[in-house]
Amino acid sequence: MRAIVVDSSHQLSWQEVEDPTCAPHQVLVDIHASAVNRADLLQRVGQYPPPPGAPPYMGLEMAGTICQIGKNVCGWQVGDRVLALLSGGGYAERVAVPADHLIALPKEWDFTRGAAIPEVFLTAFVNLFSEAQLQAGETVLIHGGASGVGTAAIQLAREAGCRVIATAGTSAKIERCRALGAELAINYRTDDFAEAVQAHCEGVDVVLDISAADYLERNVCLLKRGGRLVFIALLSGPRATLDIGQVLGKRLHLIGSTLRGRSNAEKASITRAFSERFWPLILSGAIVPVIDTILPIERVDEAQQMLAENRTIGKVVLTVRTEGKTHE
Repeated sequence: MRAIVVDSSHQLSWQEVEDPTCAPHQVLVDIHASAVNRADLLQRVGQYPPPPGAPPYMGLEMAGTICQIGKNVCGWQVGDRVLALLSGGGYAERVAVPADHLIALPKEWDFTRGAAIPEVFLTAFVNLFSEAQLQAGETVLIHGGASGVGTAAIQLAREAGCRVIATAGTSAKIERCRALGAELAINYRTDDFAEAVQAHCEGVDVVLDISAADYLERNVCLLKRGGRLVFIALLSGPRATLDIGQVLGKRLHLIGSTLRGRSNAEKASITRAFSERFWPLILSGAIVPVIDTILPIERVDEAQQMLAENRTIGKVVLTVRTEGKTHE
């Protein structure tokens, strides 16, 4: 098969590599589409290596068709259309996936739509509802609301009966956040988000944060008593000064969270819980994956640059196969 390989100067190429093997609890999937995530950009420059046992190639999600079944797998057949979260290997023609990580792709969906779901929706789900224990009627502040995770998180929180506030960096992104369900969307480039939130309400119960250092003081200030701050990225850096008195006085919870390095069993549990609670809403169209751009896998460098420059609203999807054929 072929995969996107990173050389010593961080350049990308689509080249021949060894085929994956199928363990008894896994299936092999012919990948039709994958998608770009910020973790891929970090892995490309050596800052986020894949966990032990994961494929060495970038790509944390995919949609495709099953081409081989492990001997211990039940409930799936060769030819089934599926999507799944991955620990790596999405930028390739084929990948081995634990069978209990799979979600069936509806026949009427194209593969690009399926590939836009796993990483961002499962990330938003586990951090909002497992880590932060977000409840109906609570208020959540979602930073980076127009990102892949942000667009997913706004919709999940909306459907869970929560009040949603989002930040984003352009007027077009602000309007998209509002359209997805944010009652307040703040342009962080032109307005102080903390002042805007304080003018709008009495504070928030949960903050889903991608910035870290630069936002820490304001995030803590905005949290109500018993509030939860979940860090899922470090875009402004990992170090900041913290007023621990506020943490104690308001009984706050500061939570660090990643998804990629969790065990297969935990990822299976997350996938199952997400499917039970929200998959029917995705099937009905109440919740939709937001796709900015679709590019062939050979243009992955361009796709990653779009993400690095914050030019996207939602996902950048990569096509690997078209009408049963792989890209040449």
